[in-house]
Amino acid sequence: MKYFMAGIKGVGMSALACILNDLGNTVIGYDDYKGETDTTKDLVKRKINIYEDISLLNKSSTLIYTGAINKEHKVIKKAKKLGIKMYEYYEFIKEFSKNYETISIAGTHGKTTTTAMLSKVLDNIIGCNYIIGDGSGKINKNSKYLVLESCEYKRHFLNYNPTYAVITNIDLDHVDCYNDIDDIISAFQTFTEQTKTQVIACGDDLNTRKLVSDKILYYGLEDSNQIKATNIKYTKEGSSFDCVINNELFGRFNIHVFGSHMIQNALAVIYIAKTLGLTKEEIEQNINTFKGARRRFSEIKVKDVVLVDDYAHHPREIKTVIEHARQKYKDKQVIAVLIPYTYSRVKAFYKDFAKELERCDYSYVTNIVPARESKKDFKGINEHMIIDITKNCEFIDEQSIDKLYKHKNAVILFMGCKDPKWLIDIYLKGK
Repeated sequence: MKYFMAGIKGVGMSALACILNDLGNTVIGYDDYKGETDTTKDLVKRKINIYEDISLLNKSSTLIYTGAINKEHKVIKKAKKLGIKMYEYYEFIKEFSKNYETISIAGTHGKTTTTAMLSKVLDNIIGCNYIIGDGSGKINKNSKYLVLESCEYKRHFLNYNPTYAVITNIDLDHVDCYNDIDDIISAFQTFTEQTKTQVIACGDDLNTRKLVSDKILYYGLEDSNQIKATNIKYTKEGSSFDCVINNELFGRFNIHVFGSHMIQNALAVIYIAKTLGLTKEEIEQNINTFKGARRRFSEIKVKDVVLVDDYAHHPREIKTVIEHARQKYKDKQVIAVLIPYTYSRVKAFYKDFAKELERCDYSYVTNIVPARESKKDFKGINEHMIIDITKNCEFIDEQSIDKLYKHKNAVILFMGCKDPKWLIDIYLKGK
């Protein structure tokens, strides 16, 4: 088959492109964004070419396009004119996942890390296929399992009917396509009902507790969960805990990632892996060496300063990144650089952003990245809504990056959906 993939640099699209290529298909890439991204290296490794025009889209192609491409885009218009098959990313994944016993990892926060952690554990022992929201994808022709990050944006995860599902949490987000928290909970309720065998949900989260189904088992740190962590120890190397399942000790685990949310993620992974037949020793060997997903607390060390690149773009995610930094680097200042993503999110959460940024010693905020939105539709919404109500906070951009040089012995957290390479590179040139 020949696939023309429009928006190939997106994390889901690039992962799928790698899988289709490794299955022996011809994959041609196109993207409106002309710069380099964190996902392009896997495409280059496979010699998947990315073109700046759509001339190679022809009648022999099947078009797969990212949801960021609207119906008036030139690639959609040409595909319709050619009369070829075309799928939005999630429509294609729906058909693709039918070939496997799918394990869907869902939740407003933490699904990328949990998907990556579970993929590592399963792939190293029994083999699995996976599509991760950090751009990673792999096909194993001998495995019947597909570990799939399943996003709630525009209810895309309702395209899937997984055998097993994990729900890490439910929070108000994607306010451009959900009315309120009840609307989101309703979508997760439908997702739960569509899961064939079992749902593993974080019981420490108040909103997951609102789901109604006899398929659900709860995990977490609280005693009311069937799968829980006890005797927890937090250190600068990571965390250790006992995993107790239905009041019986399954084993003690050490993880080299940070924060209570990572223990929660690990509990979900441990239970799924155990359910699929892995021993405690096999799980322990692989979960203990997990270092995280791409763009999740990715570090660059420059003398006494640690630069961190993290995908955090919601107040709750920012909170966990700051907690991670405080646990790992107790003797350093914690400095935040927030790259706000979408006007609608700033409008809904600017007070919450301010509250979380004040956990840092100092913070900076860049211009809002509009993504799919237009500034004219959000009059009066700007980055200063956050800055003006946050203590020890100011604006920063490419021209003023030298503001960061005054922070010595510090962890500088670059946070946002937008890859901060454009800021980090300027910082490094000045050093």
